[in-house]
Amino acid sequence: MTGTPDNSFGFRAVAPDERRARIRRVFKGVAPRYDLMNDLMSFGLHRLWKRWLIAAVAPQPGEKIVDLAGGTGDVGAGLAGPDRCVAVCDPSVAMMEAGRKRALAHLQWIAGEAESLPFAENSLDGLTISFGIRNVTRLRDALAEMHRVLKPGGRAFCLEFSKPAAWLAPFYNLFSFQVIPRLGALVANQPEAYAYLVESIQRFPNQEELAALFRDAGFSRVTYRNFSFGIVCLHIGRK
Repeated sequence: MTGTPDNSFGFRAVAPDERRARIRRVFKGVAPRYDLMNDLMSFGLHRLWKRWLIAAVAPQPGEKIVDLAGGTGDVGAGLAGPDRCVAVCDPSVAMMEAGRKRALAHLQWIAGEAESLPFAENSLDGLTISFGIRNVTRLRDALAEMHRVLKPGGRAFCLEFSKPAAWLAPFYNLFSFQVIPRLGALVANQPEAYAYLVESIQRFPNQEELAALFRDAGFSRVTYRNFSFGIVCLHIGRK
């Protein structure tokens, strides 16, 4: 059976409720410098990865789309338009408040958790989640909820860090464990938060394992595409 990170916080074993509380504290702490840290950690590549995600979604007039764990709204803003309904849904009010200050057009903000989405069954045309699914408390429950709220034929798009190519892994791991926590200390004054983020990537299911979890949740025609030699992967599943 594919493993999930539900009983861990980074490399530490914790109960799911404690995992949830710790992750909420992480994102409350990093919210003010979150976008800057993303630019520094990825050398700006996260913007390109998210543009590829938005291009894959290709939102159409009249569609209802939710960007789950949408944080400060960068993906939501790319999906939004005057002829469609796009909302950011995130459990971190601090992250969404940081996004609201940017006054992004045609974008709604809704507080909610992945395991209990505040949307009706069969109500959404599309659902995206970028770099957030590894932070849910119960991964299988979150995927089941994503499937529940989509209309038949609707699609879920999941952009997440994954397992890089073997030749790249040693360099990637060195950067992740030695550089990113130090950046977190210098720029965001949150070294422990960014140590957790690195560890959470290491523990998260790889490309094939996450695809299997999508299928277990009821998604069909599940595909994935690696970006940057597998550092990041886009999974797509249809209801």
